Amino acid sequence: MPPAIMWFRRDLRLADNPALLDAVAAGDGSVLGLFVLDPALFAPAGGPRRDHLLSSLRALSTAMDGKLVIRAGDPAVVVPEVARATKAVSVHLAADYGPYGARRDEAVAAALDVPLERTGSPYAIAPGRIRNQQDRPYQVFTPYYRAWLEHGWRNPVDAPKGVTWIDAPGEPLPASEAVEGAGEADAVKRWQSWVEEVAAYDDERDRPDLDTTSRMSIPLKYGELHPRTMLADLTSPEGDAYRRQLAWREFCADLLARHPQAAWKPLRPEFERMAYDQPGPAFDAWCAGQTGFPIVDAGMRQLAESGFMHNRVRMVVASFLVKDLHIHWKHGARWFMRRLYDGDLASNSLNWQWVAGCGADASPYFRVFNPTTQGVKFDPNGDYVRRWVPQLRSFDGKTAHEPWRHGGCPDYPEPIVDHAEARLEALRRYEAIR
Repeated sequence: MPPAIMWFRRDLRLADNPALLDAVAAGDGSVLGLFVLDPALFAPAGGPRRDHLLSSLRALSTAMDGKLVIRAGDPAVVVPEVARATKAVSVHLAADYGPYGARRDEAVAAALDVPLERTGSPYAIAPGRIRNQQDRPYQVFTPYYRAWLEHGWRNPVDAPKGVTWIDAPGEPLPASEAVEGAGEADAVKRWQSWVEEVAAYDDERDRPDLDTTSRMSIPLKYGELHPRTMLADLTSPEGDAYRRQLAWREFCADLLARHPQAAWKPLRPEFERMAYDQPGPAFDAWCAGQTGFPIVDAGMRQLAESGFMHNRVRMVVASFLVKDLHIHWKHGARWFMRRLYDGDLASNSLNWQWVAGCGADASPYFRVFNPTTQGVKFDPNGDYVRRWVPQLRSFDGKTAHEPWRHGGCPDYPEPIVDHAEARLEALRRYEAIR
């Protein structure tokens, strides 16, 4: 019998993959696993995301007896070509709700001679499913979260057994840096180890110096683990804080599916009138971690060196860019997307909008983080700052957050703005659009 095609995208795993189970059933056990290196996504992804993707694909291929077929090009051309060449009975995939992904999948469906079967998604509950009593989507997270919990999700499913992986002509993966921990097996190990300590998450999640967060945003980005696999392990009350984070990720996806323009434009239209400064030397200093504000610089240097940044620090550096430097959030969002291993369009753009005050259920614009206060509160001993800003390692304890008050440091810049004045200017600009 001809095979079915499993078109992998953001689901680089074999377990808890309903689309793969459907492909196995449709092909009577014969499945061609396909991944298309789409230049529209691969080229602008940035080095960290490309490296992780390629490492994850190598791990997936190993789990498939080395028979993952790699092709490069426009999926609307490549997928029908492979389907015709292999006489495939159908093409199976997990639904994509992103702006580009939804358009791409419609183009592929129109070009195929066989059915394109969508099963599941990268989310526990697909975008568009959670609606209020008036059958409208939620605009505020807390009621969305309650409805999300009430709706519930299906249990995880096992990996298929007895699959015959079909080989076909493909292309070698591009050369890349090997990323430690990429792939389904390592994602499962990390999760199983971390979830045993979930009770401490609510108390420690805002502490970048402790580095005890799960970092599961990276495997979730590539679908090396499905969120409902994780939710199945979060059955105790101690897991509620973490469940909320998974729900927030799905809330962002829901917003972007309904408002594709929100990738780069504010959800609140009045913010289109906000006065912003153009990126220049101040933006360059922010990118380089040379602002003179230790917690900001530590975060930006962590990003540059590791492709990751602690979530609390992401909020601090984002607030600093938008409300201290008065630069449009989209410039920061694009910088993040090029440098984060876990760069996800919905989560990235909607979280930037949250900080900037222009998104749904956003942080009020008049809430302006004081970077020094944030540093002292969440890195009380200065350990996070000293780790990423070596010029400040001679400063003990929390003095590392205010080196200018303790003799200064010749190798570290003075603050590039006066925070108090910058805050007042941010508020003035906000009042102008109210």
